[in-house]
Amino acid sequence: MRLLLASILPLGLVAAPPAAGLRVMKTLPIGGSGGWDYVALDSSARRLYVPRSDRVLVLDLDGKPIGEIKGTDGVHGVALAPGLDRGFTSNGRSHTITIFRLATLEVLGQVKATGEGPDAILFDPATSRVFSFNGRGRNATVFDAATGNAVGTIPFGHKPEFAATDGQGHVFVNLEDSAEVAVIDAKKLTVDQRWPLAPLQDPTGMAIDRKHHRLFIVGGNKLMAVLDTGTGKIVAMPAIGAGADAAAYDPELGLAFSSNGEGTLTVIRQESPDRYSVLEQVPTKRGARTLALDEKTHRIYLPTAEFTPAPAPTAETPRPRPAMAPGSFQILVVGR
Repeated sequence: MRLLLASILPLGLVAAPPAAGLRVMKTLPIGGSGGWDYVALDSSARRLYVPRSDRVLVLDLDGKPIGEIKGTDGVHGVALAPGLDRGFTSNGRSHTITIFRLATLEVLGQVKATGEGPDAILFDPATSRVFSFNGRGRNATVFDAATGNAVGTIPFGHKPEFAATDGQGHVFVNLEDSAEVAVIDAKKLTVDQRWPLAPLQDPTGMAIDRKHHRLFIVGGNKLMAVLDTGTGKIVAMPAIGAGADAAAYDPELGLAFSSNGEGTLTVIRQESPDRYSVLEQVPTKRGARTLALDEKTHRIYLPTAEFTPAPAPTAETPRPRPAMAPGSFQILVVGR
């Protein structure tokens, strides 16, 4: 469906259609063992980076294998620096960051994190630095993307989750257990401000609209907080689905997304920088809680799997989780 400009659009926003009409277009069968977490997408190279417990699968956008990055024990996320031909993985169990070459997937080395449990990872183009957010360490390790040399550690006193950069020297990170956003000066490596997110609880995924200076933060109580990146003011709080773990923003369409583990994708229309409405809830599959957006095609990639029934509760495991059915790992492609 071709999108047409409305006669009057606030601040240059592109009009989304009355109903987005998104659906699961296809399912890419991937298979293999291991869990997954944050996926990363390189639109220019048409590559998808999928963490799988002890390795990262590198696929084209049709699901065809390109290669693997091995030796990434407990990998959670992947950060990309195409201008440097470098990629970085956060390895939660080995407490390291792997540096690899994007062109060949060759591993170039590892950096030891300054805190336990590296989780989210981010490349900041303004400073050419990589930020590894260490969940159990309650801090961030920062190092030079070109050399791999450590440049500092940022303590938070709380558990960091996902992060985003405005590309102008500020990095924003969710603090999950205190329901705050920490604002980092990416050059000085200081926390300049902390913004409360109440009534949003347990913030997880984050996305950014750099043009209109807005953050999109999803939480565990079925809400998305939209923040002004200059003031920290919450300008909107649209409803989303349950089990959200990632967010994305499409600047061309003016749409924000929340991937919900319950098996839905919430699509939110940005009517103006301060006005938002839920456009639709797209059925996906249970477990599809993280996502990656291709801004060129406007398609969304969501990893999930088929699951077996959860075992009966025990004293040791009062809330047992269902197991992934062997070989069922897949990536859903949502589009029009």
